[in-house]
Amino acid sequence: MQDDGDRTSERERMVETQLHARGITDSRVLQAFLAVPRHRFVPPPRQAAAYEDRSLPIAREQTISQPFVVAYMLQKLDLKERDEVLEIGTGSGYQTALLAEMVHQVYSIEFFAELATQAGCVLSELGYKNTALRVGDGIGGWPEMAGKFDSIVGSAAAKELPVTLAEQLRKGGQMILPVGGESQHLLHVRRARDGGLVRTTLIPVRFCSASVRRPGGLIDGSWQGSPQSGSTSSIMTFAVPDFTISSSRAAANDRSRMRPSMKGPRSLTLTSTQRPLPR
Repeated sequence: MQDDGDRTSERERMVETQLHARGITDSRVLQAFLAVPRHRFVPPPRQAAAYEDRSLPIAREQTISQPFVVAYMLQKLDLKERDEVLEIGTGSGYQTALLAEMVHQVYSIEFFAELATQAGCVLSELGYKNTALRVGDGIGGWPEMAGKFDSIVGSAAAKELPVTLAEQLRKGGQMILPVGGESQHLLHVRRARDGGLVRTTLIPVRFCSASVRRPGGLIDGSWQGSPQSGSTSSIMTFAVPDFTISSSRAAANDRSRMRPSMKGPRSLTLTSTQRPLPR
């Protein structure tokens, strides 16, 4: 079949042969994979392989995850349109976009400012307005939303379950993340009505280690030490196509930014807990 400029037919083949044929049956997950152009989140030298079922390298020695594994994780969470979801490890922004197709609001944390900037630009260009990106250490989650997340999804492997993250789930909420060292597996966690945690081990996987993402600070999946001296918290807005960054705390309360739309002004709110990104 001849492909079109947006590579829609490649996404259709990916969904049919890599996802649906292997047990991904959640229609909302499949629709999200049909809608999001994965090649837009892949560095140009690797874009030809964007719809292959494998991880691909991006900047800072990180990767964009294998489509099947991402679909498996999202299906396990049984996401609803009204949900508020925390993502640990924005990376390329591809999974962020998939989540934005499926839920009300996505909060995403990325340690590397370079990756957050690149992901923010692509998300903005694609018109997503229900994503908030924070540059900082994901292990602490998003404290001001503690107890309110319907789901948490992790994209970097911790040595063991980060309890601080699990505690940010609402009662009845779910979390899925890779856990382990040389040998890793997906761990599904549900916060019970009594506040306890119900854990289920799922499939073996291979993700970048969270300890690598925080050299000298993140030890065995838990943060050791103090925040960076002079750390500030600010809200930044990307404007496309100029890609200027302006500071605006009021943007955090602008609910008009928080619904998916492929029309209208293109903007994306990014919260920085470490340092302003370069202008």
